[in-house]
Amino acid sequence: MTAPHRARPDTAQAGAVRSETVEPVAAAEVVEPATAAEVAEILRSTTGTVVPVGGGTKTGWAAPATSCDLLLRTRGLGRVVEYAPGDLVVVAEAGVPLADLQRQLAEHGQMLALDPPEAGATLGGIVSANASGPRRLRYGTARDLLIGVTVALADGTLARSGGKVVKNVAGYDLGKLYTGAHGGLGVLVSTTWRLHPLPPVTGAVTVPVQDSAEAGRYAALLARSTLTPTAVELNWSSRAGELTVLFESSAASVRAQSRAAIALLGAGAGAGAHADEVPDWFGARPTGGLVLRLAHEPFALPRVLDALPDGASGTASACTGVAYMAVPTDTDLAALRASIAPYDGSAVVIAADDARDALDHWGPVADSFDLMTRVKDRFDPERRLSPGRLLGGL
Repeated sequence: MTAPHRARPDTAQAGAVRSETVEPVAAAEVVEPATAAEVAEILRSTTGTVVPVGGGTKTGWAAPATSCDLLLRTRGLGRVVEYAPGDLVVVAEAGVPLADLQRQLAEHGQMLALDPPEAGATLGGIVSANASGPRRLRYGTARDLLIGVTVALADGTLARSGGKVVKNVAGYDLGKLYTGAHGGLGVLVSTTWRLHPLPPVTGAVTVPVQDSAEAGRYAALLARSTLTPTAVELNWSSRAGELTVLFESSAASVRAQSRAAIALLGAGAGAGAHADEVPDWFGARPTGGLVLRLAHEPFALPRVLDALPDGASGTASACTGVAYMAVPTDTDLAALRASIAPYDGSAVVIAADDARDALDHWGPVADSFDLMTRVKDRFDPERRLSPGRLLGGL
C-alpha cells in the first residue's frame, strides 16, 4: 500500500495536514477539505485507507477502524447552501453543526426535527451514524427527513441523489443507503432536508414507574390512545424510573392533551402523573461503564428491561423500541443479546470505559450480510473507506 495522499495547498485550503491520534486507531495523517471537489480529489489521489468524521461526537457508534492512513474531517464543509423557508427545505453541507443550523432556521420559525443530544454534532455525522433523539416518535429519524444527498464515492466521483422537493420519486435512494453507513460507502458532502414549523408551546407530563411491567403498561396505553405526543421517554435506573410524555403544539392542544395524559396514566395503581417542566435527563445519553444502543419491538419493552443486568441505567424511547443504557463493564453481552433476540432485539456498543476494540461491537451477523457485502464491494471495492467499522468487519 502506498502512502496516503498529502493534500496539496491548492486542494485543501481548509487546513493543513497534520498527525493526530484518534482512539483507538492512530491516524497517519489528517486533512480538512473545504469543498466537495477537494474531498473528491483526496479520494481520487490516495490509495490508503480513509476514515471520514464530522464533529467526532459519535466515533464510538461503529466498530473501531482496522486502519486509518488518512482521517478526513468534514468540518470545513460548513456552508448552508440554500434555504427556502416557503418550501420548508434546506440544503446544507455535511460539516454544518446541527445547533448552528437550528439557530438559523429558528429565525424563520422552523426547525430540522432531529434532536440527538451530542454537542457539536454535524449533519454528515448525524446521517452517517443515524443518530436521533426523543422526537423520533413524532418526526422519524434522519432516513425520514433526508430528501437528498451529495456523496464523494471511493473513486472520487461525486454522486447526487434526491432533490429539493418533498415528494416520492422513482430511483435508487442514496440518502437511505448512506444513513447509518459510518463512512463505509463514501463521504457525505451535502445534505437536503425537509423542515417543520417550530411548535409554539411545549408541555410535559411525568409519571413515576415502579417496575418494568408498569413501564410497558404506560407505553401501551399511550400508543393505543388518541394522544399525539412528540416523545415518550423513560428514565430507568435500579429497576424503576419515571416516564415523561412530551407534547408540542398550540397552547390549547398542549393543555388538553396534558390533562388527558394525566387522566390516562393516573388511572394506574399508585400512579402520580403530573404536568411539569421537561426534566434534565430528557434525551441525554448515559455515560460510564459499557454504553449500549438497544433496539427491539416496542411491545417487548418490559422484557428488554428485565434482561438488563443489575446496575443498568439510561433512557428508553418507550413507544419506538430504542434505548440507550449504561451497563457494568463485565456484562455478558452474548447472553444479553440472546435474551432479547426473540423480540427482534439487538445491543450495539457505542462507548466503553475499557478497550473497545476487544469487544464484539455489533453482535451476531444478520441474514442480510451477504447483501451488505455486495453493496460494500460495489461502492468500495478496495475496502479503503472506514475499514472494519461495519457489521462483520466490512
